[in-house]
Amino acid sequence: MMTNHQRWLFFALLLLFPSLAAAFQFHTSHNDPVAPVILGVTGILFLALIGRFSARKLNLPSVLGELIMGILIGNIAYYLHFDLITLLREGTAIFDTVENMLQGEALEAAYIKAVGEENSAHILDILRGPHGNELLQVAHTVDVFSRYGVIFLLFLVGLDTSIEEMTKVGPNAGRVAIIGVLLPFMLGLIAANLLIEDVAFHTSLFLGATLAATSVGITAMVLSEMDMTQTEIARIILGAAVFDDVLGLLMLAIVSGIVVTGSVDLLNITVIVVMATLFLAAALYLGPHFIRLIVRLFRHLDLIEAKMFISYMFVMILAWMANLSGLATIIGAFTAGLILHDAYFEKWNNDRKCPICIKDLIMPLEVVLVPIFFVLMGIQVKLETFMEPGIIMLASGLILAAIVGKVVSGFGAYGIKNKIAIGIGMMPRGEVGLIFASIGKSLGVLDDALFSAVVLMVVFTTLIAPPLFKMSLK
Repeated sequence: MMTNHQRWLFFALLLLFPSLAAAFQFHTSHNDPVAPVILGVTGILFLALIGRFSARKLNLPSVLGELIMGILIGNIAYYLHFDLITLLREGTAIFDTVENMLQGEALEAAYIKAVGEENSAHILDILRGPHGNELLQVAHTVDVFSRYGVIFLLFLVGLDTSIEEMTKVGPNAGRVAIIGVLLPFMLGLIAANLLIEDVAFHTSLFLGATLAATSVGITAMVLSEMDMTQTEIARIILGAAVFDDVLGLLMLAIVSGIVVTGSVDLLNITVIVVMATLFLAAALYLGPHFIRLIVRLFRHLDLIEAKMFISYMFVMILAWMANLSGLATIIGAFTAGLILHDAYFEKWNNDRKCPICIKDLIMPLEVVLVPIFFVLMGIQVKLETFMEPGIIMLASGLILAAIVGKVVSGFGAYGIKNKIAIGIGMMPRGEVGLIFASIGKSLGVLDDALFSAVVLMVVFTTLIAPPLFKMSLK
């Protein structure tokens, strides 16, 4: 229980952020041009902390607290006319604007090129203001930080994934994963075509891919709380989740490739699959040799320094190479996590075994950067879009498809009595669904309304999965 002193401190901090936000509205000058960026990033991180704290107090996943905090702040601050939050609500449009400016476009032309002239009036008023350039820098930096967060998140997912374990979990986990990816994907396609008038094929593809994702971390937390991590059900769920990650990322690569190329012919899909396969095969085969080479080159470093630097370089190189191959950077980050492990550093100048593992070294980066991503995703949810006809119906359809698709996947586990529990355990979309949705938005496939509907689906499935899972195990 919080003491009265702690409560007063908490509310004082809560009241501090609006004051900080207001500073962006009324400041006059800065000695250091980086100062506003520092303030903006710190403010977003502070919001994430409040959201995480609130979720933990309510026994909810941290990601939900960060996401809902972003939704609340994004919409409240927008109607209170906080310029920075208004810019952040535009999401990838700000990133695209800066990219266009770096290519020589003027500010106004760069933004109009990013979003279209019909949607640009309000934002252009902000950008034309006395602090427009400054606010644009802050918004762009926050976006970059969030992208780094996603890379480290998928890297950690890869670190927790064992290729050996994937081969041991048996056909049950494989069947659950295949059904749990393909069925929600098909249901998502059907829901999109039934509920969206004149829906583009690329849009329905991305909605289907988003429904195929699974965030098993939430289910794993429940299994741990109930001391069931060593049960057969737990092994099937966790094993299926590993396969699900791989299949989901492959599907993301295919769908993204189709969107980028604009082609859906068999040859194009084959090229994408081949490129993804070649990238994974080359990374898994050559990656260990590269790591051993780098380890030998940096023997003069302290062991902890070497682990940190080499891990950081490796994940960034593979993320870049994945993008070079036409894949999402997160696929490279996930692959880096699959390859890298502490065994490469066991014999280090005859030193004792390092007490700090790679995961512990990378975790501080994830703790700081990932919450920024989730808060930013929440800020980009425009509640006014739910006033549009059909959006609530679409969100409801996506939720139904998301639930049915994963629950049915549990029936792929032969010889297991409690198939429903396995299906429910695969239900939460959590951070993975949000990552897929953010990529869809960045590619221009999901507009604000569709993005908001997807986020609602993610929040709902993540909220209801833990209590339903506990009930199914009793």
